[in-house]
Amino acid sequence: MQSQVGLILEEKPADIGNFLVGRLLPFRDKRSVGPFVFIDHMGPSCLKNHQNFDVLPHPHIGLATLTYLFEGAIFHRDSMGNALEIKPGEVNWMTAGKGVRHSERTPDYLRDSPQFLHGFQIWIGLPKHLEQSEPAFTHVEKNDLPFWEQDGVNYKLIAGEVMGKKSPVPVYSPLYFLEIKTQKAQKLNLGEYFFGEVGMYVLDGTVKIDGQGFGTKQLLIAKTATICEFETSENATIYLFGGEPLSEPRYMFWNFVSSDIDLIEKAKKDWYDQNTEAFPLIPDDDEEYVPLPKSIFDVKKD
Repeated sequence: MQSQVGLILEEKPADIGNFLVGRLLPFRDKRSVGPFVFIDHMGPSCLKNHQNFDVLPHPHIGLATLTYLFEGAIFHRDSMGNALEIKPGEVNWMTAGKGVRHSERTPDYLRDSPQFLHGFQIWIGLPKHLEQSEPAFTHVEKNDLPFWEQDGVNYKLIAGEVMGKKSPVPVYSPLYFLEIKTQKAQKLNLGEYFFGEVGMYVLDGTVKIDGQGFGTKQLLIAKTATICEFETSENATIYLFGGEPLSEPRYMFWNFVSSDIDLIEKAKKDWYDQNTEAFPLIPDDDEEYVPLPKSIFDVKKD
C-alpha cells in the first residue's frame, strides 16, 4: 500500500532572542501548507523568575498572525492600540495588512515569578487583494471556539471551517486549524471533511499511518486531503491544519510576507528608517524595537 504521507519534516530549533522555539514551517522542502506560511511551536519551557518572554516591537505586512497558548500568558500590544493578555485556549488574530507593529511580553504581574510557556505562533498569508488592507485585530475567548465530542474523540476548531463547524476567528480564505484529543486509542477516518493541503502535528502521544508510527516533533504533510486515515494512541493531542493554497507565489523576508517583492523592499526600508506612518508606534511600548537584520538575505520564494 502506498503511504498517505507525502512529506515528513522534523521540528527544528530556532532562537527568537531569549526564547528557543521549534520551527515547523517554513522548510526548504515545504514553504507552506494551504495558506499557513509559518508555524513556531513555543516550549514547553519553564521561565525562572529572572527570565521573561519579551519579543520587542517588530513589524509585519501581508499576513495574519494567530497566537494560541496551552500554558502561560503573553501580553499583546500593537500599533492599533490593542493591549490585552492572551491566556491558554484563547485566540489572538491580528491582521497586519499594509503594516502593523506589535510586541509580546510576559504580563507585569508574572515578571518576578517562575512560569511555564507553551503554545503556537502562526502566520497565515492573506489573499492578494487583502495584502494592503488596513490592519485589524480580533480576540476570541476560549469558550467561544466550537468544541464537540464525536465517537469518544474531543474536537476543538481553533480557526476556519471543517466538519460542519465554523470558528468565529475571521479568516480570509478557506482553511482549518483543528485540535483533536483522545483518551483511548482511536482509529479515525476524516478524509471526507478536509480539502486543499493538510498538515498534521502530534503534540502528545503517537499516531500510526499505514502501519508506520509517528510521534512528537514531526510535521506530516498528506499527499491528498481526501485520504486522512490514522490511528492514535491513548491521551493523544493532534493538530490538523491547512486549506486551499494561495493562488499566487509568496515571498518572505524576516517578518514580511507578500506576493510582491517590491512591497517587501518598501517595508524593509520603512522599518529601517522607522517610518511611523508605515509602522505607527505602540502606545505604552514605544521606547525600543527589533532592528532590521544586518545580514542581507535574498527574499525567499514560497
